[in-house]
Amino acid sequence: MKKPDTGQKTSAVILISGHGTNLQAILDQIVNDQLPIKIILVLSDNPKAYGIKRAKKSGIPTKIINYHNFINKADFHESIKDNIKNIDPDLVVLAGYMRILSRDFCHQFKGKILNIHPSLLPKFKGLNTHQRVLESGEKYHGSTVHFVTSELDSGPLILQYRTRIRPDD
Repeated sequence: MKKPDTGQKTSAVILISGHGTNLQAILDQIVNDQLPIKIILVLSDNPKAYGIKRAKKSGIPTKIINYHNFINKADFHESIKDNIKNIDPDLVVLAGYMRILSRDFCHQFKGKILNIHPSLLPKFKGLNTHQRVLESGEKYHGSTVHFVTSELDSGPLILQYRTRIRPDD
């Protein structure tokens, strides 16, 4: 049975660390009415992230919680968690966010955290996926959207996109 459309969009906080290309792809889908979410905050751990400019250009509130301003990881993670908890979004989307979330954070937002990962999970978890895929001789590469758990890149898969690797890649 299809859920009735109430016209209300799912609220989301987007976490970024860099250029914001995943954020831009999300923004493009929202503008084209292909993604029924409302981004209520873009939060970055990196004050130099270009994604902050992308968010501001789209009129989305931003917040920077600079990882380097914290003495330890626990305090940093607590700050991120508290900021998001106060907003209470429906989803937390990791869109090029390059920090591993704490177990406590994952527990606090269990079932609400989505990650966009640049490989066909469960293969090539972690960093440098493109390089590792090419070195491995794989015939296909792609990306995965999955729920985040406290185990790195191991949560339940939501969707994957696969593409053939070309000789000139």
